[in-house]
Amino acid sequence: MDQLLQQIMGYAKATWRRRWWGVAAAWLVCIVGWTWVMMIPDRYEASARVYVDTQTLLRPLLSGLTVEPNVEQQIKLMTRQLVSRPTLEKVARMTDLDVKAKTPEQTEAMLDDLASKIAIADAGRENLYTISYQNANADLAKKVVQSLLTIFVETSLGKTRQDISSSARFIEEQLQQYQQKLNDAENALKEFKQKHIGMMPGQGGDYYAKLAEVSGQLRQAQLDQQEAINRRDQLKRQLADEEPELSASEAAGATDSEIDGRIQALQKQMDQLRLQYTDLHPDVQGTKRLIEKLQAEKKAELAQHKADNPSAAKVQNPVYQQLTISIADADATVSSLRARVAEYQRRYAELRNASNMIPQVEQEYTKLTRDYDVYRQNYDALLKRRESVTMSGDVESKTDTVDFRVIDPPFVPSQPAWPNRPLLLSLVTLGGLVGGVAVAFLLSQLRRTVTDRRALRELTGLPLLGAVSRVETDESLRRKRKGLLTYLATLGSLIAAYGAVMILQLLVSRAG
Repeated sequence: MDQLLQQIMGYAKATWRRRWWGVAAAWLVCIVGWTWVMMIPDRYEASARVYVDTQTLLRPLLSGLTVEPNVEQQIKLMTRQLVSRPTLEKVARMTDLDVKAKTPEQTEAMLDDLASKIAIADAGRENLYTISYQNANADLAKKVVQSLLTIFVETSLGKTRQDISSSARFIEEQLQQYQQKLNDAENALKEFKQKHIGMMPGQGGDYYAKLAEVSGQLRQAQLDQQEAINRRDQLKRQLADEEPELSASEAAGATDSEIDGRIQALQKQMDQLRLQYTDLHPDVQGTKRLIEKLQAEKKAELAQHKADNPSAAKVQNPVYQQLTISIADADATVSSLRARVAEYQRRYAELRNASNMIPQVEQEYTKLTRDYDVYRQNYDALLKRRESVTMSGDVESKTDTVDFRVIDPPFVPSQPAWPNRPLLLSLVTLGGLVGGVAVAFLLSQLRRTVTDRRALRELTGLPLLGAVSRVETDESLRRKRKGLLTYLATLGSLIAAYGAVMILQLLVSRAG
């Protein structure tokens, strides 16, 4: 610690020996600095404060009816665009700054200087902004701030109107496109319905009902046909058992025979059973055997009658004639039923083919209606948006959804905003004193001298045997005191000069 203090004291003594150089350097720095500070041109700052009120009464009233732009975001964007090149060029034209710029280089320098001196800041409250600009000409500074304020208000409102106009044009173009798509879809649906009439969804059920009805009619016709065929075959079998001619007595007996009545009754019963069962059913087989037994009895009776009357006259068998007529009627009935079955089969086939096409028709119809519904929904949505945008445009043009309030109009104080000469003069004086000390210290290190025994030992690296003290005489002490007083006077005159400069600056500022 002692060694450090000794080293510091050594540096201080060496610096003190070069004190006059330090004072000279301090005077030089202060004179040059004071002159520079006094020659700096004044710059006046014009400023204005504007408040953007976005919470107007119309906003909650028109909620959901009009397009609500993000006004806060647009305002923040505009504050950044105020220092953009297009805006700066517009300000230069409005304030005639562009007249002084004759070349592109001068124009660039003028715009850069303009941008560097414009400040736009949030004033500490929501949507409250301060616009300021500094220039040596107070009137020009005020004009620049006024121009920025005008551009800020007009551009913010115009941007919203421009966005609404662009949106309206886009929506109108989309409406025309969707209207054409709707017309095409409607025409396609109309042609499809005309081509597949009766097979559309909701109508296809008629085909299935008709198909089921024709299927039932076909089965009934086939059943009637089979019944007619069975009856005809039965009549043919009966005809085969009858004789074409009989004697008069046989004919009389045959017509009133009890066996014939029973045979006819059993045949009717057989027809009814065959409508319900097949020929292998026990009831059908039993009835068939009973008919055959009665027919055998009838033949036996006729044979016995013929044997008893061999010379009887021959006459037409009325039963044979009746069976022949019945067979002809049965053939006609079978032919009629066959034609009916064929017609029902044709109808069934047509309906069957048509019913197979119904799912495909429904699928195509669903696709057409799906596209049509999408176009219709988009078209209706665009119509609503167009009305909303139209109303928004009317609101923007006829009302004030955003209220710009100029809290403080552009104002320029009488005192310049820059430079702060008292502060700069003080800093120059302090810098001169610090610079003088630094110059003295540097000179002491460049031209080092031995001030004590420690420095001599460090410098030579040899042991120190002794030191000779200097005895101060009255004359030498008087010279030292005189030199110290001169130094202090010189240093004091520097401080006095600083005070004089400060007083001069105060007088000049008051006079201005």
